[in-house]
Amino acid sequence: MADVLPFRGLRYNKPVVKDLSKVVCPPYDVISPAFHEELNRRSDFNFIRIEDAKTLPQDTASDNKYTRASATLQQWLAQGVLKPDRRPAFYLHDHYFTHQGTQCVRRGIITRVRLEEWESGIIKPHEGILGPARDDRLNLLWALQVNTSPVLAMYEDRRKRLAGLLDGQESLKPVLDVTVPEGDRHVVRAVTGTEVNGQVHHFFEDRPLYIADGHHRYTSALTYRREKMSCTPGATPDAPFNFVMITLVSFTDAGLVILAPHRLIRGLRRSDIDGLENRLAEFFEIERLPLGGAGVWEKIDRLMAKPGPVRFACLMPGNHHLLVLTLREEAVTAQTMPLFHSELYRQLDVSVIDHIILEKILGLGIGGTDETKITYMYDRQDAVDRVLKGEYQLAFFLKPVKPELIKAVADADDKMPRKSTYFYPKAPAGLVVNTLY
Repeated sequence: MADVLPFRGLRYNKPVVKDLSKVVCPPYDVISPAFHEELNRRSDFNFIRIEDAKTLPQDTASDNKYTRASATLQQWLAQGVLKPDRRPAFYLHDHYFTHQGTQCVRRGIITRVRLEEWESGIIKPHEGILGPARDDRLNLLWALQVNTSPVLAMYEDRRKRLAGLLDGQESLKPVLDVTVPEGDRHVVRAVTGTEVNGQVHHFFEDRPLYIADGHHRYTSALTYRREKMSCTPGATPDAPFNFVMITLVSFTDAGLVILAPHRLIRGLRRSDIDGLENRLAEFFEIERLPLGGAGVWEKIDRLMAKPGPVRFACLMPGNHHLLVLTLREEAVTAQTMPLFHSELYRQLDVSVIDHIILEKILGLGIGGTDETKITYMYDRQDAVDRVLKGEYQLAFFLKPVKPELIKAVADADDKMPRKSTYFYPKAPAGLVVNTLY
């Protein structure tokens, strides 16, 4: 199935860039304006200048963030800031991080993967996307002709065949071992052995891949390939633009952490809020729990983890109680969700929140102009604090999605609503760059 190959990555040149810990950055979609400025100050060679160059008020069609990123890339190549590796490699990436006070490590393989149309079922999405981010990544591809940050995808390795093979590569000397100021450590090993790389390639020949994070990047890469093919009709199937950089992680990797994107709502009319609890009661059984009660979140977590009807929590304005909402009849979901969705889709708490509450009860158009009224937050306590301060009017708290559920939805040829999952931490940009020329 998946055509997974080693590649000659562009990497930072240590003799030129003295402190590699200051050049790695997160991917573009999780960088706040303040952190963007901090990354620019951190180093003249911070990868933010390529991944997401500054937007300026005076930008034009010929002078903008994309042209500036391109000029920076060409300058760095000329100065030897970035250099291509001599031999094709799979890049074994161990990402060390802390989650809820626990030290974790996620093992990924940074690879070059042949692009496949969604319809083939070889590379499968699990959630919908929004247009602006896709267009941004497509513009960057045309400007740079490189993959700056990898898509994150999952694969199945029940018998630990590949895990054992990768464990055997730990004796290789790392080509990169840095701890960034935020505390995450990145250890990268270049696996160049022909026999080992052949085994890795062969392992994926009968396996599909499941996009975890980076749907926009993959979709943009598909569009870029179609556009390149239309203007270079003589290109071969192995032309570089037929591939995309992907970090592959096993479904069973101990460091595969998925957070729940809680929904926060603001900008509603007073009439939308008044009587909301009564309208919710038409669809849900409601249990009230004191927000400051001992062990309240542990109880909510237990309730949400129970098998049975869809169940999640809600916090309303001026209310020091959490509402635990339990769907009365699953049959009502069929009346509020598009018919083409699978039964699995209808059983997701995120689907129920988006379709029954946000669309049907509150009348919000998901994905349109009303999207500005919705914020996605992954820290539950932060979400509570913002509602109590009046920054938001409502919060809906979801439970994290398990990897096997993502696989099941994708295998049913369906997709979860956008912003259904948050894979933590994000795969960084700047470790390796994949050229498309």
